[in-house]
Amino acid sequence: MFLWLQFLTCLITIGFAGYYLSRYGDIIAEKTGMSASWVGLILLATATSLPELATGISAVSLANAPNIAVGNALGSTVFNLGFLVILDALYQRETLYSRAAQGHILSASLGALMIAFAGFSLLLDHAGISPALGHVGLYAPFFVLVYFVAIRAVHRYERRTLDAYTEASTERYPQVTLRQAIAGYAMAAMAVVAAGSWLPFVAKDIAELMGWGQSFVGTLLVAAVTSAPEIVVTISALRIGALDMAIANLLGSNLFNIIYLAVDDLFYTKGPLLASVDAGHAMTAFTAVMMSALVIVGIIFRPQHRAVLKLTWISLGLFLLYILNTWIQFQHG
Repeated sequence: MFLWLQFLTCLITIGFAGYYLSRYGDIIAEKTGMSASWVGLILLATATSLPELATGISAVSLANAPNIAVGNALGSTVFNLGFLVILDALYQRETLYSRAAQGHILSASLGALMIAFAGFSLLLDHAGISPALGHVGLYAPFFVLVYFVAIRAVHRYERRTLDAYTEASTERYPQVTLRQAIAGYAMAAMAVVAAGSWLPFVAKDIAELMGWGQSFVGTLLVAAVTSAPEIVVTISALRIGALDMAIANLLGSNLFNIIYLAVDDLFYTKGPLLASVDAGHAMTAFTAVMMSALVIVGIIFRPQHRAVLKLTWISLGLFLLYILNTWIQFQHG
């Protein structure tokens, strides 16, 4: 029970601090007056993905739990895509995909490319082919290169949405100064890093106590906790009517989750990170690719009617893929 209380404490801390990270990051983007949409994209995406970074580095460098680090990064991509199901159910006006901007196809496609390459590299390493620079796998530089290309392209497409969201947030918090926003952002970031650093130790103990595999715990439990800021920001954006911002937050965070695999690899000194984890993580990676493809189909096809339980058939497909991956990880992870 004490372990689960620690797990719940990490969840509450990350979720609470994640809200303020997003809030202050958005205000900083507006108050600086320098390319608000660009600064907003970097700050918001970095803020909501900080738990994955802190958890991953802690898992590989302190807790010696590489499976939790990789499961967290890849599991978070599946979780973010799965949360689109909840978003579709909460959006009552029309279907989610009939209102989504076409620009999301770009971020979903580039995210799928990076996730697929992560799965490909993992299987390549398990086949005995592990090209590396020192202890870092050669896939890491590719992640960094594609990330910077992707973030520049996504920024151009999401500029209008981010500007609208920033303006709405500034109007709600006109009394906050830039200095206050920076101080609040720093304090919230420290809280997220602290909780994220402790989380792998708790998750590792839970896995041993319950007899669960670290891959399953990292993919499901840890990924759900570290995705709490994305959930908070997504729901907040939906409440103020910024649907595209809500979708962009989830899809954009997936780009950060994969780049963090390269960072984790840098801190893992025993060899290429993906060569040291279970091959079952490739299942999570390719599940995320299939889910990304479904999202792209939904945005292009734009279903106008809901099928079952107020969900479109696209969301039903996402839900089934998420459940299937969870069951496979539980049984064989």
